[in-house]
Amino acid sequence: MIQYVSLYTLLFVFVQYYPSEGQTKDIITSQGPSSSVRTIQQDRAGNMWLASNEGIFRYDGQSFTNLTANVTSDRFFSVIEDRNGHFWFGTYGSGVYYYDGKSFQHVTSQQGLANNQVSTIYEDKTGAVWFGSNGAVSRYDGKSFHHFTTEGGHPTNDVNTILEDRQGNIWFGTRGYTYVYDGNTFAVFTYKDNSFGDIWSIIEDRDGTIWLGGSIGLWRYDGRTSTQVIQKPVVRVYKDKKGNFWISSASTNGMFTLSRYAEKSLSGKNPMGTEIAQSLNLFGIIEARDGSVWFGTNDGVYRYDGTTLTNVKR
Repeated sequence: MIQYVSLYTLLFVFVQYYPSEGQTKDIITSQGPSSSVRTIQQDRAGNMWLASNEGIFRYDGQSFTNLTANVTSDRFFSVIEDRNGHFWFGTYGSGVYYYDGKSFQHVTSQQGLANNQVSTIYEDKTGAVWFGSNGAVSRYDGKSFHHFTTEGGHPTNDVNTILEDRQGNIWFGTRGYTYVYDGNTFAVFTYKDNSFGDIWSIIEDRDGTIWLGGSIGLWRYDGRTSTQVIQKPVVRVYKDKKGNFWISSASTNGMFTLSRYAEKSLSGKNPMGTEIAQSLNLFGIIEARDGSVWFGTNDGVYRYDGTTLTNVKR
């Protein structure tokens, strides 16, 4: 069960959103990023957006555009397209950039963010945008920021992933614990004294089952019971339209492996997956509209069409 605890004090800080604006000239190139790509998104027009160490890249199927090359040299961790068709980019230490398709607005702790190191961004069903950062969470409702933070801002609670479930609860996977916010109270999620620490990826499947991946492996929570499915550390878990699970997990050789698992195989005691690729790092995973699966690695982005694995950087 979800147990509510008094370890956390909910702090609200309201800061009006007055960011700076700037026009930039995009850089079109035949080369995509050749270093770490942490997040991949496909927009409503079908373009692929890549958050990388070299900036934010947009790929239209023929060429890459580095949208932030003339804006900042910081590394980017996250990218989302909101319901208005605008974009939010999270950086390693320079806060967030908001892009409306024409100009950028820069948002930092001076404008209302709880922390300038933003590792994940998520839009909930109400249209509010959540920013997971170092020891805190910021929520932007379109007018002001609300800060949700631990008492003392404990640094081990860096927020790695955010998910809203079908009941409207917001899940936060952090380096410390897993938290659930019901709109009023934060709770440490526990099951039989297991507090699910160091979680890097949380998804909900079509049955409402919550899947949590992290250094403790992959766990399945159906609302009543929780079961460990994979024991080795899991960095990312993603479920495609066919019901297959794509899991990035640690290998014994110091590499990370991307494997595809049939849904029914994860119900058994010894799930067997099909290995797709290995890399020093394996980050964001997404299924494109054409059914291909894209994933970020330490040397760029790859596309798997079910038969062929292609490095998309050139």
